[in-house]
Amino acid sequence: MRRTTKLAAVLSTAVLALSACGGGDSESDSGGDSGGGDAGSDIKVGVAYDVGGRGDQSFNDSAAAGLDQASDELGLDFQESEASDGESEADREERLRTFAEAGYTHIIGVGFAYSPSIAAVAPEYPEVSFAIIDDEAAVGDNIANLVFAEEQGSFLVGAAAALKSESGQIGFVGGVETPLIQKFQAGYEAGAEAVNEDIQVDVTYLTQPPDFSGFADPARGETAATGMYDDGADVVYHAAGGSGGGVFEAASQADALAIGVDSDQYETADPAVQDVILTSMLKNVNVAVYEWLTAAAEGDTPTGTTRYDLAADGVGYSTSGGQVDDIEDQLEDFKQQIVDGEIEVPTTP
Repeated sequence: MRRTTKLAAVLSTAVLALSACGGGDSESDSGGDSGGGDAGSDIKVGVAYDVGGRGDQSFNDSAAAGLDQASDELGLDFQESEASDGESEADREERLRTFAEAGYTHIIGVGFAYSPSIAAVAPEYPEVSFAIIDDEAAVGDNIANLVFAEEQGSFLVGAAAALKSESGQIGFVGGVETPLIQKFQAGYEAGAEAVNEDIQVDVTYLTQPPDFSGFADPARGETAATGMYDDGADVVYHAAGGSGGGVFEAASQADALAIGVDSDQYETADPAVQDVILTSMLKNVNVAVYEWLTAAAEGDTPTGTTRYDLAADGVGYSTSGGQVDDIEDQLEDFKQQIVDGEIEVPTTP
């Protein structure tokens, strides 16, 4: 049973909205140097989500799924916090320090926006293990960098978009124009062009850094996608977190297709828009979070960079709904060429 508690009086309620979760009475073998009792019994996990938090049906939810699995199987206690629109770097640092001061032994920053704050805070707490998803810039003896080959998975859904497009025009909606989201764009364009070198790919970003609200603004996502469909695109891929729900709404209204991201959004989106979701680019953040916490519970917390690519099944594409069944052989062929190194997918547009 999960329980809702307050972390400690030191939490700043203006910055943190936290709910604590426990592993309850779940049983598991103890591993490594974690000591007696349930595996991971000495581990307390603090998770700092990006904008949109748990419930965004995309990136943050994928991280949450890995956290839940680790909690259920290993008996880990965890606490969660969510970033808010427009918060400062000082706010992010405060969130991480609050976890550390409250005795949390393993702290995860979900998203590249935590890079400067983890780089600043981790050296202050050398006995605490930090992990950051989607960033390699923050380095240290107690920092793990969990990164993905987003361009490779995006190549495959770009190929799917081109194979399914009847107009020869497709679109890409990015949440915030950063180097990370440009990897999604670059792979998508390359995959589409591998199928049809003359295809037109329309691109728009909802916001520019340091404004990260583009990851949590479905209305803006719907407006951007509607413009693309009105201009002739018939498939639109979003890499926009919670804003992607608006892209699906636009696709439904236009009687067109959309492509999800990070999670299998055919399974997580509003059932009313399921039929417009062609596929989703899978980014298995849940696997990265679960593996890092499992290793920690076994007494060997990883540090440094771990990269999840197609060869490691760190990225891929979904088949839910059956709309790519007729082109799956072609997508699998592209996948194998990437794994074999015959296709090198670009990381910049």
